[in-house]
Amino acid sequence: MGAILLQPLPPFAAACPRLVMVKKSASVSSSPCTPLKQNLSALCSQDVSSGIQHHSVSSCKSPESPLATQPSQDRSMEKVWESFFSDPSQWWDHRLCKLNSRHPDFKHKRTQQGLWIWRKGNPRWVKARLATVTGTIQQSVFSWNTVLLRFVKDGQYRLALDLYKQMQHESIKPDTFTMVQVLNACASLTALEEGRLVHAQTVENGYDSDLFVGNSLVNMYSKCGSIDDACRAFSKINARDVVSWTAMIVAHAKSGQGEKALSLYRQMQLENVKPDTFAFVSVLNACASMAALPEGRHLHAQILEDGCQSNVFVGSGLIDMYAKCGSIEDSCKVFNVYEFECDVVSWNAMIVGYVKCGQSLKALELYWQMQREQVKADTATFVGVLNACAELAALEDGRRVHAEILQHDCECNVMVESCLVDMYIKCGSLENAFTTFSDMRCREVVSWTVMIVGYGKFGQSEKALDLYRQMQLEQVKPDAVTFVSVLNACANTAALEEGRLVHAQIIQYGCEADIRVRNCLIDMYAKCGSIEDSCKVFNDGFTTDVISWTAMIGGYVKCGQEQKALKFYQQMLLESVEPVNLTFVGVLSACSNVAALKEGRHVHAKVMETGCVSDVAIANCLIDMYSKSGCIEDACRIFNHMPSRDHVSWNAMIMGYALHGHGKEALRLLEHMFQEDLDTDGITFVGLLSACNHAGLIDEGHFYFEHMNPVCAVSTEVEHYSCMVDLLGRAGKLDEAEALITKMPCEPNLTIWTALLGACRNSGNVEMGERIARKLLDVDPQCASAYVLLSNMYAAAGH
Repeated sequence: MGAILLQPLPPFAAACPRLVMVKKSASVSSSPCTPLKQNLSALCSQDVSSGIQHHSVSSCKSPESPLATQPSQDRSMEKVWESFFSDPSQWWDHRLCKLNSRHPDFKHKRTQQGLWIWRKGNPRWVKARLATVTGTIQQSVFSWNTVLLRFVKDGQYRLALDLYKQMQHESIKPDTFTMVQVLNACASLTALEEGRLVHAQTVENGYDSDLFVGNSLVNMYSKCGSIDDACRAFSKINARDVVSWTAMIVAHAKSGQGEKALSLYRQMQLENVKPDTFAFVSVLNACASMAALPEGRHLHAQILEDGCQSNVFVGSGLIDMYAKCGSIEDSCKVFNVYEFECDVVSWNAMIVGYVKCGQSLKALELYWQMQREQVKADTATFVGVLNACAELAALEDGRRVHAEILQHDCECNVMVESCLVDMYIKCGSLENAFTTFSDMRCREVVSWTVMIVGYGKFGQSEKALDLYRQMQLEQVKPDAVTFVSVLNACANTAALEEGRLVHAQIIQYGCEADIRVRNCLIDMYAKCGSIEDSCKVFNDGFTTDVISWTAMIGGYVKCGQEQKALKFYQQMLLESVEPVNLTFVGVLSACSNVAALKEGRHVHAKVMETGCVSDVAIANCLIDMYSKSGCIEDACRIFNHMPSRDHVSWNAMIMGYALHGHGKEALRLLEHMFQEDLDTDGITFVGLLSACNHAGLIDEGHFYFEHMNPVCAVSTEVEHYSCMVDLLGRAGKLDEAEALITKMPCEPNLTIWTALLGACRNSGNVEMGERIARKLLDVDPQCASAYVLLSNMYAAAGH
């Protein structure tokens, strides 16, 4: 038999200076845990030869006893040590968990008699023989559990699992307490696979039906996101208590199964298990997650019945539940009851509740009240109030809150800083947003994404792409929301190659299955003119939704393939995918562009069937479709039956009248807009001037052209000059039309010169026609219409 050595302490023992592990020397070389024991050998050798140096002199003294003072009992102690050395395997080594000198170093497994290495009165040969004695000295399970508990309490979960593995190697059988602590460590690390191995060992040891072990198993599987395993562990518990039920309720609520969580709560009541405050809070969270207001009110009544209403956590849960269920009035009632006992959590729940219910102004007022009552805000408070400022675009209030954050030393919190960036962006201060972003000490993916979205919102897509490149240089891993923002920037700038690179990174990071990302890929490729790539993404075998179909329809329309868009819409209906409002907008645009009246009427019928006819955007598309398909009466009928109209509705109707040469009706519509004090824009006057042009209303057209800028504050653009030149040319006022062109504040384009050249052809003015043709060819030497118009003009003049 090999000699016993005082082995070096494992690395995890650094947290416990008194730990000394004794092991067989023969097992050291083959032990898989040997690397854990090789860094403190010098310390252990000092323990054997010269005493444990980290103990004070006083702490090394043993308790006073007759064995230490009476010579007759010295022989008795010597016999005990001889018994120890004769068979060390019968003794537990308690040095691992020894917290002070009064605890014995060794304890007999049967008689529980204790021995102290440094006790006064010990035989002199004890220390020497400890280094050479044969046999095995084992650590007791209590010793291991003591250190295990210490590691878990200190948050050193990985060390706890390492210690458990060492315990297994020492063939120490764990007890239920051991399994509970190890499972808690797995739960904190979300170490699912290690947790499953521990579960198997609990079954092997017959502990799986133990209440505390079972509760720990449910908790571990819940935190690791394995709800099915949690259910199986729950079913094995023989006598479930409120902790067991609460753990299962929390597991289902966190996994988004609120209805199942409520069902478990009802079953818990049927089994006469009385809920505690933690159970009530968990069920309130389940009600909040599914906006189950009636169930929440019923639960509130039970809370009052059980007398738990005074608990501040229950109160905060009630406030949060009512707010998320849309009943902010009930939240206020609960808050007012608890106001003098409320902690910051309750105030936060109320502030967030106001923001969620669209009452951001009240959230802001409550925050200032909170400050007056000297309730110290935390990071959750600042996140809530910054969201309120963002919703209100309240820049000055946001700056005041920013100052409060600096005073509370919360500016280093990533979530608070990201909310600050978002607030400044939504308040229109991109400069302040970028300054805050640049000053952040630690920028996570959320921070980068918020800033990228901000640049996109302000139309600075190039800067958004530059920021994404910088994010990659700093090795910050993008998420699905980041990719959505970057793809939108690529689409807005028609950056096809950049978009393809982003697509490759999406695959690299495993985000290609995310439906939001895939829909943006379809849209990006379509807007970049590569509808074939859009089709590949759509048909790549992953899940599609109605947005995917809608994006494909919009892509075909944008690429001028309206017939394919209509076929795609029909295929969508055949696959029982119900269209949404944006789908109807896309397919009606396809019908408008090709004047597909029959298909347009079918789409109109589907709109009526789905109840979307009151949607303003769809009604506007219907007006445009019927106008371009030659049915101005149908367009007028839809316009008159609209419950509400925007300026696009009026513009669509005016353009419809212009297409059909109904100039007088277009003018009456404009006058009606003036009477109702409705805003006009450049498109309004393009439609009006076109109507005057087609109806030959020269004076009216000239009047509105002259007054659109000074009276209506609408800038005169190239399109308006083009309409006016065409109007004067059709009236034979060629000199006036040419004079108007020379007064233009911008360079005339091909459309304007072509319109005047056409007027010259119609009037037979060859001399002016040749002059205008030369100017037209100066702009575009390859302009075919110039040569055609000249040829026609010469032919008409007999040249």
